[in-house]
Amino acid sequence: MDTIKDYVQKNKERFLNELIDLLKIPSVSADSAYSQDVIDTANAVKASLEKAGCDFVEICDTPGYPIVYGEKIIDKNLPTVLVYGHYDVQPPDPLDLWTSPPFEPVIKKTDLHPDGAIFARGACDDKGQMYMHVKALEYMVQTNNLPCNVKFMIEGEEEVGSASLSWFVERNQEKLKNDVILISDTGMISNTQPSITTGLRGLSYVEVEVTGPNRDLHSGLYGGAVANPINVLAKMIASLHDENNHITIPGFYDKVEELSDAERAEMAKAPFSLEAYKKALDLNDIYGEKGYTTNERNSIRPTLDVNGIWGGYTGEGAKTVIASKAYAKISMRLVPNQDWHEITELFTKHFESIAPSGVTVKVKPHHGGQGYVTPIDSIGYQAAAKAYNESFGVQPIPVRSGGSIPIVALFEKELKSKTILMGFGLDSDAIHSPNEHFGVFNYLKGIETIPLFYKYFVELFKVK
Repeated sequence: MDTIKDYVQKNKERFLNELIDLLKIPSVSADSAYSQDVIDTANAVKASLEKAGCDFVEICDTPGYPIVYGEKIIDKNLPTVLVYGHYDVQPPDPLDLWTSPPFEPVIKKTDLHPDGAIFARGACDDKGQMYMHVKALEYMVQTNNLPCNVKFMIEGEEEVGSASLSWFVERNQEKLKNDVILISDTGMISNTQPSITTGLRGLSYVEVEVTGPNRDLHSGLYGGAVANPINVLAKMIASLHDENNHITIPGFYDKVEELSDAERAEMAKAPFSLEAYKKALDLNDIYGEKGYTTNERNSIRPTLDVNGIWGGYTGEGAKTVIASKAYAKISMRLVPNQDWHEITELFTKHFESIAPSGVTVKVKPHHGGQGYVTPIDSIGYQAAAKAYNESFGVQPIPVRSGGSIPIVALFEKELKSKTILMGFGLDSDAIHSPNEHFGVFNYLKGIETIPLFYKYFVELFKVK
């Protein structure tokens, strides 16, 4: 593996240009206006896997967007790594907050990225991190350093719940058979202190609708005499947390896994500056559930957040109206043992029960997924730790992430293998937000580190 740094440096500009070309395609899975772009991106990923050295690559049709499957099988007696990633991206809105167009990638220097960062939607989540694996394969094939078999499964619906992926996995268990699953769709503590994500929160996502009168009404003639759905919705949402920011849904915490004091103390060893955190977000103070630290609130505790709320008149100027309907989108991040189906049911029952007379309420469930924990004594985790240590010169710290990748729990259930989350992004990369970016250092460091995982995984696999 001594050649990996040289290979990356020699091909640095090409690696960057290839990623930039991929980022130019607006593969927004949530908006049907971009459906052809999503398809075009799938074809681009297929071509990149073929060029990187896969012996077989195909576009697999699903009920939704296609899945790109590729493989390089060198010896069936050797272990197999299954790489998962996604080629779809979040909508770029609001466009006016971007400092450069979201699908016109540019490299700009920042305080955290003196070597530059690629600014574009999908730069970190997940095109940039997915493409590291493609280039890592290229290196291993070109230099005869591929120590085992590798399979790729790259989907186009991760940002909308991965419904077709579940359908695909259930029907292709033999094709997807593997010894470990490798994903880069998470982050690390810093460029000097790597970390490995060992836990992910689950997710329950719902949309609520509150209806009052059968039409919009004049607020002067009807105000105070009929229920205003927007007022009612605001009160209902406010009631979902108590004065300690504890969620008030009955039964919500019944299955929550409480970490021991020892586990919480281990988590606290991760470098963290509260002042830097507040400064980065331009906050006067932190906020959250009483009795827990910031890092605990955003990783090991369940949450409920309103992701969007609307109704009535929002145009320029004034319009005195009582809206007929009000809406909100609400997500709940869940911890291990909380079943997202159960939580969705509990939310629905509670939200309907607190609606005052004078309005009707509908709860529409969207997607969800279960939480996941990777054991740190698995050979997959140990291989990743060795890889980071060699690449960065620092032992990585195990951390639990506040994000959700619902398909990770599905993989364990259907494919019976563990998932290793080798993320190279930073919290500051603004994924899902305007000005998303991915450091040039991080992108290239990922390409350097991933082949080391293969090396150490095979070594540990042979002696297990």
